Amino acid sequence: MDIKFIVISMFLMIADGFTVRGPSGPLFFPLGSSVVLPCYVDELLLMEGLEVEWRRTDSETLVHLYQDGESRPEAQQQDYHDRAHFFTDQIQHGNFSLRLDDLRAEDEGTYTCKVYNQQESSETVVQIKDVECLRVSGSNRSVSAYDGEDVTLNCSVDSHIKPEHIEEVKWIKTDEDILVLLYQNNETLPDSSDEQYRDRVEFFTDEIPKGNFSLRLKSVRTEDKGVYMCQVFAGGLSANAMVVLERLGFSLLHITVLVFCFISGSGAVLLLCRLIYCRSKNTVSRSTIWNLQLSLVFFPNICMSIAFIFWGFTEGFLHETVTCCALYILRPVMLIWALPYLKYYQDNIKTWISSFKITSEFAVFTVIVYSVFFTYGWRKSAHDTNIEPRVGSGLYFGDVVLSCLLLSAVELIRLSIQERPRGNFFSSIQTLVLFNGIFLLSPSQLSQLIFSFGHHSPEFVMMPFVQPLLLLCAPVLLFLQSKFKFLCQRWITLLCIITITLLDIILVIYIHLTILEREKEYVGWICVIVFLEVLRMMAVYEFSVTEAERSRDQRRRQKTETSQQRSNTLHLCHEIMYMFGAVGLVLLNSVTLTAELILKARNGERVLKDLRVIVFPSECVFVLYCLVLQMHAFWKIVTAESTHNQRISGQGHRRQLRTP
Repeated sequence: MDIKFIVISMFLMIADGFTVRGPSGPLFFPLGSSVVLPCYVDELLLMEGLEVEWRRTDSETLVHLYQDGESRPEAQQQDYHDRAHFFTDQIQHGNFSLRLDDLRAEDEGTYTCKVYNQQESSETVVQIKDVECLRVSGSNRSVSAYDGEDVTLNCSVDSHIKPEHIEEVKWIKTDEDILVLLYQNNETLPDSSDEQYRDRVEFFTDEIPKGNFSLRLKSVRTEDKGVYMCQVFAGGLSANAMVVLERLGFSLLHITVLVFCFISGSGAVLLLCRLIYCRSKNTVSRSTIWNLQLSLVFFPNICMSIAFIFWGFTEGFLHETVTCCALYILRPVMLIWALPYLKYYQDNIKTWISSFKITSEFAVFTVIVYSVFFTYGWRKSAHDTNIEPRVGSGLYFGDVVLSCLLLSAVELIRLSIQERPRGNFFSSIQTLVLFNGIFLLSPSQLSQLIFSFGHHSPEFVMMPFVQPLLLLCAPVLLFLQSKFKFLCQRWITLLCIITITLLDIILVIYIHLTILEREKEYVGWICVIVFLEVLRMMAVYEFSVTEAERSRDQRRRQKTETSQQRSNTLHLCHEIMYMFGAVGLVLLNSVTLTAELILKARNGERVLKDLRVIVFPSECVFVLYCLVLQMHAFWKIVTAESTHNQRISGQGHRRQLRTP
């Protein structure tokens, strides 16, 4: 390798501001072929005032010029007319590579790529040499395909060099500088591929002895479009061939996603309009209104879950697809649970609605989310020789699944005996629910994450036990108020409830941010975890409310509930928030998924890197409102119970004073 070339390259790459990068060594080419001279920056530059110059270093001949947002072929040397081209659509992404066609012997030499931007400049040097003994040919035409199809990118070595003498062949996506697939030392190395292409690219093994290193790209995605380079290295020589994968169109699966998004959003709006119309007509039966309400609960959410399933098939983002799909499958549980808060169903509420508990939704969603965590952590440590993290993650994940199964089973037992008198058996069931839901599940979840993602700081040793103790404060508050009268004041109760909830959510966000900060999907995961934690708090308060109500006399409880219904002035607010959860969120997410799909097909890259940053925060708005309702119910029961006890003690005291 030319020492002068290396010294110049190293000197030019040391610069303030942005840095222009090029190849690590000279490029070898056969006469008559095409070659790409790499030149790119790692960070995006402002297009305003951007200027790119390609010149021959030895003669200062202008090869090509990009100025004022367009190429300037009239300014280049006559010898390079119609032979030197920019990838114009890639300039905005920082790719200033030059393609030189119909190479001649006089093209051998050193070229400089100089980039000017906002009174700053940087440059890199590329050297090309003529080698007749190594020829690599690709495709003369651009390759196009629909999403989901398989496509072949041609690359063949036409020379006297035998395939076993070829040291290395690598496919690179030049506009993003991503390694697609590597062939080295007579062996294909699929693990070297970037995660975007892993398990989707392969060579035609039977064709390699013939010098055919064409690449098979399976299940093409919209972000796969771009310029691909096949680089071949043999005996100190190198050559390359270019293949352009054009813009891709919608596949049948993409169209299916759009159809289900449209059906979901429009169906939710039409069902809501029909429901409002029927409620305004006194002649419409309650059964018709009830059927419309159930259709509004199930139909849009099922359609959105199917849309996310097909979205996963087309784009392949497993973690995003599984969590979003699971959310929409479980959303009817939350919507049916909230039906008793609607005024127009107070007199005709169905008895089976009581079987829809937040605890069940929380348990199922927890298993799904942490199974994805387990799969992700297992794949991440697949090549790690230390098996301790994988074993620990598997054991704690099994504990999470077992805890959720017990929690769901105990909830079913509670429902089956809810009308029976309380006894020792029910008390033991209550203790088991509390112990399992608070003391077993939370430490198992955090321990699994620590083992899966590797965070062994001393402060995190006690973290799995801090959160359960914090969650235990809600049911323990009832016991403390029965022992200490000064805690029975309303403002103290309200302050304790709000403090417990906020501290729990803040603690969970801090823990997961610390554990997942090195993961590229950590923002999406934090959104999922916050939603899961709100469900947990709802389950805790729901449990506390249920136990507090059962501890009171049945007749007095019914009287209190009746008075609450009569004095409740928030029915309109309940209905607005319920319609927001049933219709507004479905409409928002269907529009988001549709826009993301269309923009990605158009631009070849995602606008939102993770749909969970839209789906779960918007869902948290509705779920937080439901949590506030549970906190309010818990607060009213606690304060009503303390007021009742004080009234009874006051009556007893007056009775003692009247007794001689």
